[in-house]
Parts: sequence; C-alpha cells; structure tokens
Amino acid sequence: MSSSLPEPILKVENLETYYGKVAALKSVSFEVRERQIVTLLGSNGAGKSTTLKTISGLIRPSAGRVFFYGEDITNLQAHEIVARGLVHLPEGRHIFKDLTVMENLELGAYTCKDKNERRRRARAVFERFPILEKRARQHGGTLSGGEQQMLAIGRGLMAAPKLLLMDEPSMGIAPLIVRDITNIIKSLNQEGTTILLVEQNAKMALGLADYGYVLDTGNIVLEGPGEELRNDEMVVKAYLGG
Repeated sequence: MSSSLPEPILKVENLETYYGKVAALKSVSFEVRERQIVTLLGSNGAGKSTTLKTISGLIRPSAGRVFFYGEDITNLQAHEIVARGLVHLPEGRHIFKDLTVMENLELGAYTCKDKNERRRRARAVFERFPILEKRARQHGGTLSGGEQQMLAIGRGLMAAPKLLLMDEPSMGIAPLIVRDITNIIKSLNQEGTTILLVEQNAKMALGLADYGYVLDTGNIVLEGPGEELRNDEMVVKAYLGG
C-alpha cells in the first residue's frame, strides 16, 4: 500500500486462535487504516468471524498481537475494548428481542456515563433510522429482519465507534433492504467511521471496500485494493460466480 495513505489504526500481527486443538487462525496479519472500509473475504469456516471475535476480545488468541491506535489491546476485556472505540456488530444481529428498541439502544451506550451524551447519541441514531424512533417502545423481536439489522447498527453507534467490526450485515435480509444496508455502510464511512467488514456477499463487500484480504482455512492467501480484487481471476471464480 502507498506510503501516502493514512496510518493504520488497527494492526493485527501473527494472530493464532484455536478451538480446542483445531487452529482457526494461523499467523494472520493485516491492517486497517483510518477512514477506510476493509473487507475480509472467505468461504464458510475460513476464520472470518473468529478474526473479528479475537480482535474484539470475545476469544483469546494463543499467539499474536492486536494493536488499536498503537495500544496493545490483545489481553483487554471486551468491555475495555468497546470503551476505546472498537465496536463489534456480531453475525446474526443478537439484539435483545424481549427488550424495547429504546432499551436495546441504551444498552449500546453502557460505557457512557453522561446522560445528556446518551440522549444525543440516541437522537443521532433516530435521525439516521427514523423507523426505529417510530418503533422505540416495541420489543426488538417484533421488528422485521431489516429493522433488526438497523437496530443492531444503531446499538453499535451508541458506543461512538472509531472502528466498527461488521459481521455479515446483509445475512437473512431481503435484496431491497441489502441495498439500504449498503448505503448505510457507505454513509457511516463517509462521515468518518472506519469499518472492517466481513460479508458473504462478496460483490457487495468489494463494491464498498478500499482494501480487502482473502482468508482460506485460517490463512490470508490474497490481499489488494477492492477494485483489484474484483478483477482477480481467483476471486471472481471463487466468490463472484465467474
């Protein structure tokens, strides 16, 4: 990558993660630079979700280091990592279905002790997702799949992320809503949020990404600018239906 690019805010160095005796990640290294959208591509079981969980402190690596704005966060607890501005939106949304939309959002801001700031963040979420304001008193489980994804994103935004880890945001959502989610990701990035995107929809991911990495059975086997990967013969055959 060119030296004229901004400095990396996230550096992953030689990360190894195991499930029992099975290596899920094998010496994985990559960078995410400020204001970029970076995507991790790979088939099911390649290690994409494990990578995000390891970065966000949900899984402990057996080797390697994760640096966020130059600080080694490898051994921090997940809530300490969130407090630094690194926020993980997990696969499957994981909203609290028995809590209201507003209660879900408030939980997203649990690291913020300032009531006025929490209100300001909620207003910003409702401006971005007016449907959530209309549904504020409804239980999360009554929302459509697309609305639940908006709630999951809104809950993440309540933590004021500097870097957003997004795991399969288009999964289980109607094609028309996928377009809305794509536009939301674009606008978040244009407003200054850096995004690390895991997405089974490779066409969508590479259409958004400044840079991408391809994972295969726990190893990074290819990397490059998003546009370059869109035209790579191996990527086209494996992920774009070419």
